[in-house]
Amino acid sequence: MVQHGSRSPDGPLAARRWAAGPGAAGYPPSMRLGVNLGYWDRASAGHDMVAIAREADRLGYDSLWVAEAYGSDAPSMLAWIGALTERIHLGSAVMQIPARTPAMTAMTAATIDSMSQGRFRLGLGVSGPQVSEGWHGVRFTSPLGRTRDYVEIVRSALARERLTHPGPHYELPLPDGPGKALKLGSRPLRSEVPVYLAAVGPRNLALTGEMADGWLAIFLSPEQAREEIRLIAQARQAAGRGAPEDPMAGFDVVSSTPVILVDDVAEAAGHLRDYCALYLGGMGSREQNFYNRLACRMGFEQEAADVQDLYLAGRHREAAAAVPLDFIDATALLGSPQRVARRLQRYEDVGVTTLAVATGGRLSRDQATATLAALAQLHRPRPD
Repeated sequence: MVQHGSRSPDGPLAARRWAAGPGAAGYPPSMRLGVNLGYWDRASAGHDMVAIAREADRLGYDSLWVAEAYGSDAPSMLAWIGALTERIHLGSAVMQIPARTPAMTAMTAATIDSMSQGRFRLGLGVSGPQVSEGWHGVRFTSPLGRTRDYVEIVRSALARERLTHPGPHYELPLPDGPGKALKLGSRPLRSEVPVYLAAVGPRNLALTGEMADGWLAIFLSPEQAREEIRLIAQARQAAGRGAPEDPMAGFDVVSSTPVILVDDVAEAAGHLRDYCALYLGGMGSREQNFYNRLACRMGFEQEAADVQDLYLAGRHREAAAAVPLDFIDATALLGSPQRVARRLQRYEDVGVTTLAVATGGRLSRDQATATLAALAQLHRPRPD
């Protein structure tokens, strides 16, 4: 297996990325704008997601990201959107590791990247125990080791190496049958597609720094993120990635951040209470809820426990009402355009390189596109 060095998330279209961006100068700010379209569900239909994606592309947004759980899948949405956009990068946030073999993921990545002329970014995550074991039938054991094996195999396959791997989680070829070491049958546009990992806990953050080209962050608080980014930088330095004087060079920190432009902060937070309660209370089991643990590390131990108790008892409205306003305000951009503009700088200062506007929060298609346009005006490109 060859050793893969640092790679930039930018594809062949990078030179044109800001050509249609807001403002006339054409200079990118140090923090790019993206959009996280989330899931196709009852509140956000596929056609709405495509319309939002096309508007983001027109506005000069750098990247869009699509999620999956146990409904719509990310690659189908990205292929559809990719056919209807021109410049914007196409990211999965995330493709679930238990849902596909690593070889299948490499095939999908190579196909979408080639069809989109090098615009694809591969975001991966282990999901959680309920979805992994209940939907995919894959034991949620050794998530870090499984992720390591997975990324190694995906990269080897994209490099068109003969696919061999000793395991322990994915052994290729199987030792007791007729299988043989194969290589990718088509020649990909890029042999190194940027890999991003969704990480919440300290050990997963370290793995992200060691192996990935970017971090997909959720519920990122700029104040909390300094320690998280320090863990990533430490791991990158130990692995010899980035530059000697700056281990974060070439690494993309993507913060999926809801933006609600409503002057009253408490009212704006109300749009996100159901979303926050789902993650803090119901995303995973009582024993394994990474987002609940994150809220605890942020200092909301009792509140996180209360939200989880209510949510798991089926009292979802009460769980939503129990989410602390301070938690929502710390992890989202809420309020008037002036307040949001001031608070944007906190993300850039801490080292976020892509702020991906999460378009959920019960926003209609028109509200979502209006939010993207407003944020593009608030965060204009500027000369270095």
